[in-house]
Amino acid sequence: MTGPVLAPDEEPRRGVPSATYRLQVHADFRLQDAAELAGYLADLGVSHAYSSPLLRSAEGSNHGYDTVDHAHIDEARGGREGFDRFVGALHEHGLGLVLDLVPNHMGVDDPAAAPWWWDVLQHGRASEHAGAFDIDWEFGSGKVRIPVLGSADDVEELELVDGELRYYDNRFPIAPGTGEGTPQEVHARQNYELVDWRRADSDLNYRRFFAINTLAGLRVEDPAVFDATHELVLRLVRDGAVDGLRIDHPDGLADPKGYLDRLAEASDNRWTVVEKILEPGEDLPEGWATAGTTGYDALAEVDEVLIDPAGEAALTALDTELAGERVDYAQLVHDCKREVTDGMLGSEVARLVRVIGDLPGVDTAQQTEALAELLASFPVYRSYLPDGREYLDRTVAAVRERRPDLTAALDALHPVLSQAGTEAATRFEQTSGPVMAKGVEDSAYYRWARFVALNEVGGDPTEFGSTVAAFHDAQRRRLERRPRSMTTLSTHDTKRSEDVRARLAVLAELPGEWAGLVRGWLTRHPLADRSLAHLVWQNLVGAWPLSRERAHAYVEKAAREAGTSTTWTNPVQEFEEQLHALVDVAYDDPATTAEIEAFVARIAPLGRSNSLAQKLLQLTMPGVPDVYQGTELWDYSLVDPDNRRPVDYALRRELLARLDAGEVPEVDETGAAKLLVVSRVLRARRDHPEWFAGYSPVEVTGSGADQVVAFDRSGEDTDGVVVVATRLPARLADQGWGDTALQLPNGAWRDLLTGGRVVSDVAGIAADALLAKLPVAVLVRD
Repeated sequence: MTGPVLAPDEEPRRGVPSATYRLQVHADFRLQDAAELAGYLADLGVSHAYSSPLLRSAEGSNHGYDTVDHAHIDEARGGREGFDRFVGALHEHGLGLVLDLVPNHMGVDDPAAAPWWWDVLQHGRASEHAGAFDIDWEFGSGKVRIPVLGSADDVEELELVDGELRYYDNRFPIAPGTGEGTPQEVHARQNYELVDWRRADSDLNYRRFFAINTLAGLRVEDPAVFDATHELVLRLVRDGAVDGLRIDHPDGLADPKGYLDRLAEASDNRWTVVEKILEPGEDLPEGWATAGTTGYDALAEVDEVLIDPAGEAALTALDTELAGERVDYAQLVHDCKREVTDGMLGSEVARLVRVIGDLPGVDTAQQTEALAELLASFPVYRSYLPDGREYLDRTVAAVRERRPDLTAALDALHPVLSQAGTEAATRFEQTSGPVMAKGVEDSAYYRWARFVALNEVGGDPTEFGSTVAAFHDAQRRRLERRPRSMTTLSTHDTKRSEDVRARLAVLAELPGEWAGLVRGWLTRHPLADRSLAHLVWQNLVGAWPLSRERAHAYVEKAAREAGTSTTWTNPVQEFEEQLHALVDVAYDDPATTAEIEAFVARIAPLGRSNSLAQKLLQLTMPGVPDVYQGTELWDYSLVDPDNRRPVDYALRRELLARLDAGEVPEVDETGAAKLLVVSRVLRARRDHPEWFAGYSPVEVTGSGADQVVAFDRSGEDTDGVVVVATRLPARLADQGWGDTALQLPNGAWRDLLTGGRVVSDVAGIAADALLAKLPVAVLVRD
């Protein structure tokens, strides 16, 4: 089948997007469905659709990050026919496509669906695809260990069916000439060994994505593997069907810089961003061939400027009361990461020990302990030697001070781990990222419930809010260093949607009121794990009203991720029953339901003000803004899969048409006010990129000066938009604007959102007049 016919004006599509719109494509929202949205996306104002992975993935996958065959568009998602229809519709409306690409790993849950993996299992080291996977053949005695059995005794359950080895519904190949005898005898002759699933923590011999046994790591540092896994995508780039790329999990790659260099050359330097999570103060390595990150760093900057630091003491006191002691977050993170190194990623640590080999005067136990301590203490996801060498040096020094008993092992390991490009150093780098992700995002974030609005990917929960001046400094750095990096507020991986966090931010302004409610609920409805109960109540209030089913699904996942009272691998039924009973009282106990609804009614309008402010900041700050599907209206979603629910696009089309007919909406439950902000700013970015060329703070004076974030995007030779956003809305509700004013050059200004006109004179522009209709404004010279 031929590719789509290119529109004559393809060059704008192949440049830097003005804005993107993320679509989660799956069997229930296929490419054909996405094609029907092209006109709406163009009307909304984006320049590019931004799709989740589209290559053939595991059967039933709703995310696409488990590619099984890189040579085909996934048939369940619409296949090549659907893809061509989607791209054709985008081109018809002048839109481009950014595609999510997964180079680090491949789905192997069903070997029969993954041709490369099937061939490796069948032919072992002799397979033409053996080099594509990161397998330690020696440790497996020449076999790949597959942790799929319910117990070691389950080898007796194996069957021979149609020339394959079967374990219940699991199918495995049989090497040529080895199919005679009992199923157990046949199994013993294979190039793989089926083992108890519990052995994955200690005896696995292939690299995985995090601790997911069904995602096997790929060696894209091998040019042949790169070429084979990227042939289709790069052909789509050359044919003009794909205009930009998002690279999933670059931290898993052996050589991220080399990969990006090769990709840039092969894609003719298409706009490319990487899913790299930066810790506060960390920057991307200078030499990477990428426009920047997927935006978690921007998310943190926006979130923090809208949080009131004055609430920290009271919320810390409440957390200390509930936990029984003041939580040392740094120690909590360390302990969570040690649980990962000593548990689910024990196989990766053990492989690192094998790669390093014997160290003079250091036994295996000491080497293992020292490596685990280094991994648990590493302050960022990983280094990219020689970039990031300072993090390794700093970590070695810190561990040496804390654990003098490991001095000999640390002294021996330090030079080994410092040698860029060696297998030992590379594997340490590939392991530190998963340890951070599983220990922090998927553990500590669920255990520390002081203020969960801050427990977000790319953030630092100990940084309780920031100043307006700090926000301005961050944006000037962004403009100087990575002006084409993506910005975002919600993704398929965020722990809570942007609007849940915006509502929860109000708790920092009302900490005493919140503490009183929580104490009352815990008194009437106790749960032994009081910190987890606090997390539950925050999320219920943040997402309310939500269905009982959604609430139950969330708390079960949260409790198992926290791992303090129940776990994924060992669910504690009695505790989980108590936890679900706690959720039920929110719906079934009239007094509790009434308290929740009354408090939500009080904070929801304040949360909407925060939502509009953060959305405006994200859409207008330096960078390429992304809108996650559905979030152009209020979206009160929790962690996946809750954030992948269907989106009502008919409603969004209807509201957008009303706005285009001249309606200026109220800031109410419809979310039309948010759609107004999103559509008007996205259209301005698309139609007037010169309005977003520079960045300078706007002076705000008067009693409410600290409650405004304002900046001017004018360039050196061009006028730009002036952005005005309200912060700390609860304080504003109590105190009012008073004499607060924006100090802008004299003359007339027009608000792109309301169409209202204001005049700046010697006194500036009064905030109460400017923000009478909406808590945000976007001004241009009139």
